Amino acid sequence: MPTNKTKTRKQTIDTRLVALRSDLNALQADVRSAANDVGEVAGDRANTVMRTAESVAERALGLAEDAAVEWADDIEEWTGGSLDSARESVRTQPLSAILLAMGAGALLGAIFLRR
Repeated sequence: MPTNKTKTRKQTIDTRLVALRSDLNALQADVRSAANDVGEVAGDRANTVMRTAESVAERALGLAEDAAVEWADDIEEWTGGSLDSARESVRTQPLSAILLAMGAGALLGAIFLRR
């Protein structure tokens, strides 16, 4: 037959186990809550980074478009001036222009036919 001392020890152990289970349940709830909070913060950070990246990409696209328009204008201006000069040279020296074109054609033909 169990003695009073044994019953008291068993009750003490049972009480401690119940308290331990309660503490573990509370810890588990706290960890779940912390994980949810971390997930929300990570999601907010990811959204912020996405918005910043989108803004930078839009700005880069705008700058690239501006540069392309500027380059196109510069090329158009350069080719217009060069074309007028080339036309004038062909008009004043047609034989030289024909010989130059034949030489360039022969050079390109030799390059492309080379094996």
